[in-house]
Amino acid sequence: MKEKQRRTASGFAYLVVLLLALFASIWQLVLAIQAASAQTGNPLYVPGWIFLIVVILICLKGLFGVQPNQGMVLQLFGHYVGTERTAGLRWANPFYSRRGVSLRTRNFETTHLKVNDRDGNPIELAAVVVWNVVDTYEALFQVDNYENYVKVQSEAALRNLAAAYPYDAHDGEKSLRGSMAEIAAHMREEIQERLQVAGVDVKEARISHLAYAPEIAGAMLQRQQASAIVAARQKIVEGAVGMVELALKELEEHGTVKLDDERKAQMVSNLLVVLCGERAAQPVVNTGTIYQ
Repeated sequence: MKEKQRRTASGFAYLVVLLLALFASIWQLVLAIQAASAQTGNPLYVPGWIFLIVVILICLKGLFGVQPNQGMVLQLFGHYVGTERTAGLRWANPFYSRRGVSLRTRNFETTHLKVNDRDGNPIELAAVVVWNVVDTYEALFQVDNYENYVKVQSEAALRNLAAAYPYDAHDGEKSLRGSMAEIAAHMREEIQERLQVAGVDVKEARISHLAYAPEIAGAMLQRQQASAIVAARQKIVEGAVGMVELALKELEEHGTVKLDDERKAQMVSNLLVVLCGERAAQPVVNTGTIYQ
């Protein structure tokens, strides 16, 4: 079953009519009691007016309010009747039991979970999930507690997601740290699939906390630093080689100096030392030749 709309009557008209009927019945009851005491009226009118007042009071119980972005689920002796979503004062069968379900957009952050990524590294992560109820029948009757169901299933989906991706990217593959948009889309789809039975729509799901577990954080930091140093050195060497090639080409084209293979090798060595060294080069004046 799915949610079905139940149109109820406007409560303001019923409120006015029932209050007027209540005051009139009370007044007639007083008159009937006075007439019965004076033995000028029928004493059977007294229980009749009392019965009418009780009926009116029962009808007043049918008044209820619906907040904006709220669904009021109506049941008659356990049978689902429908859901009223029209905001304001409404009136329905006074024997209906009513239970309000918020349709507003809500969000919560999962607890910081300690799980293993695809490579087996222990990591800590948490996610923010933005959701709202779209089907009040499924939210109330398909699961025991839909709010707790959202929390538990979101954490389960987050654990499953962490096991499917590595923390860091290798060779351009998707990772938890480097592919935030793709991971968020995947996580939203997986959470939505789990929460479909509860009548919940997941609007957004994103990782809010991601870090290595404390016991390996230091080692992984050194690994990241080493990777950064290697990548930086590669860029420096590539740039230095290009500059050396350009320098040799310019010297040959302009005929500034003629270099044999040995002098070229010496020049390349000196330029690479200057360009790739971590410290500033110290000039050395050579008063001889490389052959002496």
